[in-house]
Amino acid sequence: MRYDLPGEPTVEVDAFRAEVRRWCEEHVPSGWRQAQTGVTDKEFVRFQQEWFQELRRAGYAVPHWPGEWGGEMPVDRQIVLYQELAAHDAPRLVLAFVGVHHAAATLLAAGNDEQRRRHLPAILDGEIWCQGFSEPDAGSDLASLRTSARRERDGYVVNGQKVWASGAMHADRCLLLARTDPEAPKRRGISYFLMDMRSPGVEVRPIRQATGESHFCEIFLNDVAVPAADLVGPENGGWQVAQQTLGAERGMTMLELAERLGNAGFGRLLDTCARPGPGGRRAMDDSRVRDRLALLETEVTGLRALCRDLVESAGSGTAGPADASIVKLYYSELLQRMTDFGAEVAGLAAHTELRKPMSSGWESGAWVLDFVGSWEWTIPGGSSEIQRTIIGERGLGLPREPRGT
Repeated sequence: MRYDLPGEPTVEVDAFRAEVRRWCEEHVPSGWRQAQTGVTDKEFVRFQQEWFQELRRAGYAVPHWPGEWGGEMPVDRQIVLYQELAAHDAPRLVLAFVGVHHAAATLLAAGNDEQRRRHLPAILDGEIWCQGFSEPDAGSDLASLRTSARRERDGYVVNGQKVWASGAMHADRCLLLARTDPEAPKRRGISYFLMDMRSPGVEVRPIRQATGESHFCEIFLNDVAVPAADLVGPENGGWQVAQQTLGAERGMTMLELAERLGNAGFGRLLDTCARPGPGGRRAMDDSRVRDRLALLETEVTGLRALCRDLVESAGSGTAGPADASIVKLYYSELLQRMTDFGAEVAGLAAHTELRKPMSSGWESGAWVLDFVGSWEWTIPGGSSEIQRTIIGERGLGLPREPRGT
């Protein structure tokens, strides 16, 4: 089932849609959901990298990157691309996500030419990245981080701990924040590094989650040497650089996720509601269920329109300071509402479904696992409370919250 965003497509966009549709019919792996359920880590990584290269050969892997690096796809075509990938139930680029979005946004905005030449082609070749921001005592209050980077000769020596690093067990590189000036005010003594995960002293420990997966990890850093060439921006200027990373996490990445939620996710919810249950009765036969579906469809349409507006305004330089936070907040809480409703209408049988495809998103149709997993989206990139503060202060111009003494 397909749900296209209303608009006035041009002849060129219609032709591009037909091109992407043909490509998806020929290249989206058939039976990938079954093949990616219960696989080993090695099989998962291989599948992800092969799928990324398949998209790269077609010119679909990094449509939002500048043209010199293989992107510069017009916004209307990016929307069509993600609509068709979602409608054809294509696998998600789970392992490439941080590299393609967060690392690339950081390198393009704040990296130097040498760093871009070294890492952007590597990302295209399959280099996997993770993000080392949060710590046990520095989650939403990220500026309180304690991981230290001490300057020594031609580099830095890093000690500390990071947590909630998605996919770190597979990563080649890490976007790392560390404190280089312990005497400076919290946000002014932080630096930003591109750390090699194979460096001596780096230890990764996966964290088992309630869904049974171990996507999140802890990273322990013991006298890890980081070359000065891997410092992004000025020393002690890492907080400003990190805003480029967080901006990508809250904003541009939402376009794909919104299309997946609106196409594949809502389509699976309709299928669940139309499936006969005990006695042959369908959830869809209940008027309250139909009302709820209508409300969710309206919300999904609003989310997709917000995402399109954000991408267009970001491209023209007219995005507001809180626009990305609005989209991130709306997506994460709508995802919760939709997966919660899916778990409700699917009934007790959904609670026995204990596995989901490794390369799927948060709208796989394994509704209980999707719902439990949806909660993570209200935390990374700034919790929902942080997003509301940003919207209030930067978007609406409300007074800043008083600081505690």
